[in-house]
Amino acid sequence: MATWVLVADNSRARFFSAEKPASPLIEFRDLAHPEGRLHEGDLVTDKGGRDRNPANGVLHGLEPGTTRKQDEAERFSQIVGEELEAARSRGELTKLYIVAAPAFLGLLRRQQSSALRQLIVSEIDKNLTTQDSSSIRRQLPDYL
Repeated sequence: MATWVLVADNSRARFFSAEKPASPLIEFRDLAHPEGRLHEGDLVTDKGGRDRNPANGVLHGLEPGTTRKQDEAERFSQIVGEELEAARSRGELTKLYIVAAPAFLGLLRRQQSSALRQLIVSEIDKNLTTQDSSSIRRQLPDYL
């Protein structure tokens, strides 16, 4: 069992482990979600729906409650959450540090069971997914 560090944003999740409190981080998994990088126009090709107001017959556009980009970020947060929950249930991690882009961190929190929340030692709201492991390690406490 080890300490895990999750570094994520809406298009990538990197999983690291540290065997000892002062150990360097070792990346063991990298999940990619390319849809998270696309612009809204690349995800949706159709125009929004239209509706006619029955009172005066005027047409108006219908806007969805969420954008497709938000839907993709939520979908990816579910995948990451399931991965963490599976590791927790298998007993593969004892402590978890989460480093995530601020908006994605909020989505991840919604995916966490109470048992998983108890393993979370710290959350850092920064997007470090493109950083190397030593740069990420410097953002964390000296002793994990």
